[in-house]
Amino acid sequence: MQSLKPLFTALLICGTALPVVAKDVDKTKLCGEAEDRYVELFGHPSADEEGVTVVTMYKYNFCPEELTVPLGTTVRWVNVDKRTSHSVIVKDSGEPESDRAFPEEFIEFTFLTDGPQDILCGPHWETRNMIGRVTVDATLAPPKE
Repeated sequence: MQSLKPLFTALLICGTALPVVAKDVDKTKLCGEAEDRYVELFGHPSADEEGVTVVTMYKYNFCPEELTVPLGTTVRWVNVDKRTSHSVIVKDSGEPESDRAFPEEFIEFTFLTDGPQDILCGPHWETRNMIGRVTVDATLAPPKE
């Protein structure tokens, strides 16, 4: 009789990987909903905005949660929620927390320091884990004016 240990090990590995895959699928769906809401509010995709990179704030998430941009890029965080306000803290930048952005409002920040920078929503990073990251890469082509 063969041992069931290899089968058990394989099932254990698959079982621990599934929650990660489910979380990624949920985040993809959530960010798709955020983009749909953006289009509903502003009449065009967020990628069509000129001179900025858009991150939506939706259901206590940044969409995308992580992005890489060239030095000098302005990121615009747009609140596409219906009732909740958000703020932006560029951790370790020395800049104060932004004012609150209410539904359909936005916050902008221009990144002038190379490297990864954590982004927090002031009222929601501790209670709702609303945390993102912008990695500034000085080797990338500068943003178009």
